[in-house]
Amino acid sequence: MLLETPGVQTGWQAAPFTLSDPDGKTYSLSDLQDSNGLLIAFICNHCPYVKAIAERFAEDAKVLQAKGIGVVAINSNDYRHVPEDSPPMMKRFASAYNFSFPYLVDENQSVGRTYSAVCTPDFFGFNAEGKLQYRGRLDDARMGDPAGREPELLNAMLQIARTGFGPDKQLPSMGCSIKWS
Repeated sequence: MLLETPGVQTGWQAAPFTLSDPDGKTYSLSDLQDSNGLLIAFICNHCPYVKAIAERFAEDAKVLQAKGIGVVAINSNDYRHVPEDSPPMMKRFASAYNFSFPYLVDENQSVGRTYSAVCTPDFFGFNAEGKLQYRGRLDDARMGDPAGREPELLNAMLQIARTGFGPDKQLPSMGCSIKWS
């Protein structure tokens, strides 16, 4: 089912969590937060919308990390019903797209529910104080040709790093619904 993220309500505090990557290494919110903010992306492996943006997302993430912005991807899908989203497949996906950031398993889906994630991809951009400042799409190319794209998420996160606040205009992300158990 195709969904859009709801309008952003900025200012709420990032909820703490501890999750593991497919190899069992654990990460907490405080481990992931960097000096200029944190980007949390709810993604999965099977979604055609995620596949369409994965390479661009990975490249933009490297730019953000170089600017002191932490990046993490979280898979909240029930992989027992969607085997392509299983932890071993997450490892392959992260490797195929050269992720420079952790890709974590939300085994009981509690983090996805706490953050009210609705689709994949669903991006949450937090400032250095851990307050939400962006919930929008990656760019204007979506599933089309990325040539000449406007990197909305990248620009928003760089603005958040500079000013502490996200842009006034934020367009929703669109993707497959999260597969809840």
